[in-house]
Amino acid sequence: MNEESGAILVLSGPSGAGKSSLIGKIIDHIGPTYFSISTTTRPMREGEVSGVHYHFVSEEVFKGEIEAEMFLEYAFVHGNYYGTSLIPVKQALKEGKLVIFDIDVQGNDAVQSRLADITTSVFITTPTLCELKRRLHNRLTDSEEVIAKRLAMATREVQRITEYDYLIVNDDLEKAAEVLISIAKAARMKIPTLKINEFIQRWEAQG
Repeated sequence: MNEESGAILVLSGPSGAGKSSLIGKIIDHIGPTYFSISTTTRPMREGEVSGVHYHFVSEEVFKGEIEAEMFLEYAFVHGNYYGTSLIPVKQALKEGKLVIFDIDVQGNDAVQSRLADITTSVFITTPTLCELKRRLHNRLTDSEEVIAKRLAMATREVQRITEYDYLIVNDDLEKAAEVLISIAKAARMKIPTLKINEFIQRWEAQG
């Protein structure tokens, strides 16, 4: 009965923890999904495609959508806006899909406040801060200033791991993917409170 309305899987963790790599590993093994693509005002990086990696918009457009209450959540991070549009999320849930969010702790707060009873949350991180620093430098995509900001934010975010249902330490990609597949399958089984109450009423009515 839960699959009719879909479910949500929130993935959070520091930039450089390997969330994108893990999603790529599990996506063909967890049934029908919709990967929620964020809208952002940050500049497009080399190799990125609008509508695939992000929906890239101007700050003016983004603020207009905030005024129109078109975001499930949004945040101002590292000098740019990031947000999640409600429209495709609702449609995917209606189709019974597992909606996957790759969002920060602020985004998780917003999702939990509105959709907690169908949401499973996972925090993904490296084994140590030192390893995260190494991975960020090896990516060669950010300046030293941006890396410093990412590390500072990661240190703050790690303090909030207890707000998540699960923790995955991504020190072995294959093993971490196996764990995440199990969590994703379990997330589909999470039944909304309304449907539980309906079941109880039917169960009692046939007593």
